[in-house]
Amino acid sequence: MPLVTSKELFKKAYNGGYAIGAFNVNNMEIIQGIFEAAIEEKSPLIIQVSSGARKYARHEYLIHLIQASIEMAEASGVSIPVVLHLDHGDDFEICKKCIDGGFTSVMIDASKYPLAENIRITKEVVDYAHAHGVTVEAELGKLAGVEDDVKVDTKDATYTDPKEAKEFVDKTGCDSLAIAIGTSHGAYKFKGEPKLAFDRLKQIQDLLPNFPLVLHGASSVPQNLTDLCNKYGGQIPGSRGVPEEMIAQAAKTGVCKINIDTDLRLALTAQIRKVFFESPAEFDPRKYLAPGRDAIKELVKHKMRIMGTSGKA
Repeated sequence: MPLVTSKELFKKAYNGGYAIGAFNVNNMEIIQGIFEAAIEEKSPLIIQVSSGARKYARHEYLIHLIQASIEMAEASGVSIPVVLHLDHGDDFEICKKCIDGGFTSVMIDASKYPLAENIRITKEVVDYAHAHGVTVEAELGKLAGVEDDVKVDTKDATYTDPKEAKEFVDKTGCDSLAIAIGTSHGAYKFKGEPKLAFDRLKQIQDLLPNFPLVLHGASSVPQNLTDLCNKYGGQIPGSRGVPEEMIAQAAKTGVCKINIDTDLRLALTAQIRKVFFESPAEFDPRKYLAPGRDAIKELVKHKMRIMGTSGKA
């Protein structure tokens, strides 16, 4: 199956009461682990590439690695719908390059600007993307935390205003909207008890019925991975992820896409640390990257089950 846009996948997710996991990739092992999980779970898939990952791994390498993974899935007898998505594109030019380069979905994140400017920039991307058959995610509100070039101090974080969300979607024509309801980018999470503003989510949905909403910063590290990080020096002091029951609730109540990045990095890094802790003299990359790839696969399978996409390919 060739790459697809998010339009039909989100329609099915909204009607089916589940959310599609959008998994960030940075190298071959992460891509392999994600696809192996999707094949075993028979799950639709969104592969995300941030601007930083695109610079690191190079656009051409990523495109061919993903295409090879799709071909291997088909050879195994499993047809998986896959969206290739730009995560946090910060201007028109990076979005244009990805659209011209084979991405089927892009995110324009102009949330750091005032509403009118955010609308203007987003509309420019939407017009170009739609003319090329590509879907667009935008963002309204500001999530605290750090992810690649996205850095927002906690004091500057703002929840998405429901009325502004309605105006924004109407004026831009974007296909999905990332909202801020209490999640946080990166590994350094919440000082208090994590809590999502489901009342605000409901207000946004009432004004934008049947419209795909997106959650960024929704890391929820499983206990076994937390224990592994703590044991081998990967602990993150004060880190608290979003409880998995909240992720599951969001997936059942209109959120169609949930981003996963930090958890993948932790899974890969914890396994690499484990290998070097147990075998300090190890120098064969296959010996420490293969366990990391396996950890990615198991984590992604777990996430797919939480979000409800298993068997939905």
